[in-house]
Amino acid sequence: MTDASARPIKVLIAKPGLDGHDRGAKVLARGLRDEGFEVIYTGLRQTPEMVVSAALQEDVDVVGLSILSGAHMTLLPKITAGLHERGMDDVLVTAGGIIPDDDIPQLEQAGVARVFGPGTTIREVAEYIRANVKSRGA
Repeated sequence: MTDASARPIKVLIAKPGLDGHDRGAKVLARGLRDEGFEVIYTGLRQTPEMVVSAALQEDVDVVGLSILSGAHMTLLPKITAGLHERGMDDVLVTAGGIIPDDDIPQLEQAGVARVFGPGTTIREVAEYIRANVKSRGA
């Protein structure tokens, strides 16, 4: 691809915190790759600082956070704040995993654009990203 605007959307999939279950994150990473995205998977047990650093180094369009540990109200706002501190407000932040509906408004207020719950399809995630990612040239 010679046209920079035609490059694939770059997505970072991260597992913040001590959660040791990453099957869903790996399935999502493979599924988004199959949908045409460029996907980077950080692996398990990432600190908020590690996630932000990887997003900055990889120059991603999207950060997808997978969390099952219950620490979402602490970790996710730290990640969105870290992205903001580094001038990465154009990065679309999404989350998935086990997150109670009552916590979603506060996460949205902290900068998480969308929370995907159990049963969400890869297609739904891909369509949401395509519809909501900001182009780098903008």
